[in-house]
Amino acid sequence: MKRKGAAAVQSAANVLVAAFSVLCIFPIVWVMYSSLKDQQAFTLDIVALPTSLHFENYAKAFWDGHLNRYLANSLFVSAVSVVLTILIGFVTGYFLSRFSFRGRNVLYTMFLFGMLVPVYGLLVPLFIEYRNLHLLDHRLSLVLPDVAFALPLVIFLIESFLKSVPIEMEEAAYVDGANLGSTLARIVLPMCRPVLSTCIIISFLNIWNEFPFALVLINSQNLKTVPVGLTNFVGQYTVNYPQLMAGITVSILPVIIVYLCLYKRVIQGMVAGAVKG
Repeated sequence: MKRKGAAAVQSAANVLVAAFSVLCIFPIVWVMYSSLKDQQAFTLDIVALPTSLHFENYAKAFWDGHLNRYLANSLFVSAVSVVLTILIGFVTGYFLSRFSFRGRNVLYTMFLFGMLVPVYGLLVPLFIEYRNLHLLDHRLSLVLPDVAFALPLVIFLIESFLKSVPIEMEEAAYVDGANLGSTLARIVLPMCRPVLSTCIIISFLNIWNEFPFALVLINSQNLKTVPVGLTNFVGQYTVNYPQLMAGITVSILPVIIVYLCLYKRVIQGMVAGAVKG
């Protein structure tokens, strides 16, 4: 009886997990196949599968909706911001984990406090500061706030990861005559690949989907990013939903590609941490 009861509980748990997985995946699938409908078919039944495929929605979203321009801007801002975030976060996290100096705890606390600062609370002061410094509407306008808001979490993850890494390998490298730069590049950096992959995925996802700063700090259509550019598909009286769905489908592809390229490193880091613990 106990075995039957345990099997029933396990089966019920599996059904709940499967149902939850379907609920999570269905919106993405719905967006993808809805992007292949025409406006009339979408209006008649928003859930039904398309009876005919309309790939011209993607062409119109790219060229008529200027999605190609928004994608290029988002890729540029995301790439520059992620590179700067990882470089600064890696060096800062290493020094915070390996060196003790006066003010170290205060500095670390300030970085942690940065994760608690709400984005919307800084929109007005940051806009005023950018306006006074004539930094509005530039290609690099979004890089500084994106890096600033991504750094606290990246520094926290890298510093916590390096605390669990033995320092003996670095000391052996110093004995062999290696300097700090070569030790970081050849020894510490390869060991940090799992946590760096996690940081890249999280940072890229947050920066790619960033909306408030892109809406406030950028006015030119030529510099807008994808989250703001997708709002152009919504008119004052009508919305072309199939073209909007096509734009959303294209916008989520870079995130999926980045995750598929790095997820093995993330899983390796999780497994290594579990085995070590």
